[in-house]
Amino acid sequence: MGISPWQLLIILAIVLVLFGAKRLRNVGSDLGAAIKGFRTAMKEEEEPEKSGERIEKREPEGGRVIEGEASKEKSKG
Repeated sequence: MGISPWQLLIILAIVLVLFGAKRLRNVGSDLGAAIKGFRTAMKEEEEPEKSGERIEKREPEGGRVIEGEASKEKSKG
């Protein structure tokens, strides 16, 4: 026993009436964009492993490095 094509059409018609065509189109495009973003992220993650390179964090150009020490003393200001 499975779902016949007629049953699928009835379910699709009910969903279309409940949500409307515009909302279903928006949901479909949002889902497509999410899948595309996921695939892109997975591809970017696999590229360094294949080439044997490591991803290193770089400071932006013109960035500053602030050096200092932390102490537990309270200031009496």
